[in-house]
Amino acid sequence: MSKIALVDDDRNILTSVSMALEEEGYEVLTYSDGSEALHALTKEEPDLAVLDIKMPRMDGLELLTHLRKKTQMPVIFLTSKDDEVDELTGLRLGADDYIKKPFSQRLLIERIRTLLRRAEIMRAGGVRPNGSDDVVQRGDLVLDPSRHMCSWKGLHVNLTVTEFLLIQALAKHPGHVKNRDQLIDAAYGEHIYVDDRTIDSHIKRLRKKFRETDDEFKEIETLYGVGYRYRDTATVAG
Repeated sequence: MSKIALVDDDRNILTSVSMALEEEGYEVLTYSDGSEALHALTKEEPDLAVLDIKMPRMDGLELLTHLRKKTQMPVIFLTSKDDEVDELTGLRLGADDYIKKPFSQRLLIERIRTLLRRAEIMRAGGVRPNGSDDVVQRGDLVLDPSRHMCSWKGLHVNLTVTEFLLIQALAKHPGHVKNRDQLIDAAYGEHIYVDDRTIDSHIKRLRKKFRETDDEFKEIETLYGVGYRYRDTATVAG
């Protein structure tokens, strides 16, 4: 049974969403503010967390910042209807997805299922039809999906599941351009709608993480109006 942490200061949301998740067979841990959640989640890590952004004492953005120092578990943000700044900030801090309030509980449950399924595949090192369980090595980059390990020049780079799947999709075919729809399919699976800005924010965070290890990292290239590609060093060298 997967364990879901639900953090929101709205008691109605805590009650209704936790009931819906429990009906789907999930164990649900509920918290009404970020400080309470941080204290509990650092002791008992769930399989996934759903965080509201607007909360007293400690908001969801600050909570995620603390959590990302200790865990790469999947995180979904609940955001206000028109607050694009919070959405982008949350993604840049390492959230895997976001859903705008008011939201459909069925949509939230489907997003939760998708993220849990991806995380389980990564943990188990399961074989996928496209062979994505194979170790990928591109120059100084090494990706080992079976252990969810990424290294650059021999140094570990700590990635979320979404970030790992994105760099894997790009690095498997150096020089080949992936548009945003293709990257969404690689990271989230087909039939899941994710805004283009979500991919852009994940790519920005990926670059930041690699540059914290090597400030000369330039392997992820942007082709404006087209998409992204992993630099083909063989072509560059030639």
